[in-house]
Amino acid sequence: MNYKDKISNFNISNDAVIMGIETSCDETAVAIIKNGREILADEIISSATEHVRFGGVVPEIASRAHTTAILTATQNALKNANLTLNDVDAFAVTEGAGLLGALLVGVSFAKALAFATGKPLVPVSHIRGHIAASYLADKDLKPPFVSILASGGHTAVIAVKDYYDFEIYGSTIDDAVGEAFDKVARILGLNYPGGPNVERLAKEGKNCIALPKMLKNYKGSEFDFSYSGLKTAVINYVHNSLDRGQQINKADVAASFQSAALDVLVEKALKVIKITGYDTLTISGGVAANGYLREKLTKAVQNKNIKLVLPEKRYCTDNGAMIGAEGYLQYLKGNFADLSLNAKAVVALK
Repeated sequence: MNYKDKISNFNISNDAVIMGIETSCDETAVAIIKNGREILADEIISSATEHVRFGGVVPEIASRAHTTAILTATQNALKNANLTLNDVDAFAVTEGAGLLGALLVGVSFAKALAFATGKPLVPVSHIRGHIAASYLADKDLKPPFVSILASGGHTAVIAVKDYYDFEIYGSTIDDAVGEAFDKVARILGLNYPGGPNVERLAKEGKNCIALPKMLKNYKGSEFDFSYSGLKTAVINYVHNSLDRGQQINKADVAASFQSAALDVLVEKALKVIKITGYDTLTISGGVAANGYLREKLTKAVQNKNIKLVLPEKRYCTDNGAMIGAEGYLQYLKGNFADLSLNAKAVVALK
């Protein structure tokens, strides 16, 4: 019996152990998740330090790092969970979005594991994976809820109607919020990754620089975002000040930018909560690790009968546990791939 036939007859069980494999950018991550909520093992090997001198992720370097690290991450995960490959019920892997070469390492590795064991291969959207991290933070969490997605590649406010049905109320029309953080970090002379470094610098400054509100006179959805103009305003402020021979307070620039970039996320998410009538708000993506944003959200929901779910910072950035959590949901749905599965640099936010 060939692999495709084996999988077509596979007996799906609610009591399942899923291996989640994530290689979309510069983290090689492998986790083992039981029943979509319990983390049995979680391994992350990052190549971020290798990209610092380039000011951002170099795809070729990231891909080579994944090739070197993925077997070690898998072996460590199995050892820490005290399991073997035969104990794993399915292999979930990020198929996109991300760096194509990096994704191919994870997809190829997962295909090999699935073929060797005769277990299902489950393709997972990186975007859905980020949202599923909230199920790891709150094991009793069930849809419906509103989720803020804030990462280096995506920014959106999403109504999660059920485990498989999302409604996007608004998304960025240009740069993602994490991308804007990286670009502002560069103009301020901060190292990659930009987000944590801007946040650290902002703690030393004040929100005292007037920056433009996003999407003034915009004709689209009131819940959409735009970070290109905000990023450009910061760049112009820095350049114009230097041209006039004025000294700039980089900490104030960082604090003012951070406030302008993140306050709007909170404001629009609360509006969607009011419209939908949902009583739970979650946040996901790398920018969800930002302390200013987490504090702002915590204060915003006080005395409003809104439950706030904040994943651990480790599970906001790229990780295998979120892929395992979403992979479990796709496994229950029988969303299996055959060995023709390929990586996708871009996937739709749906």
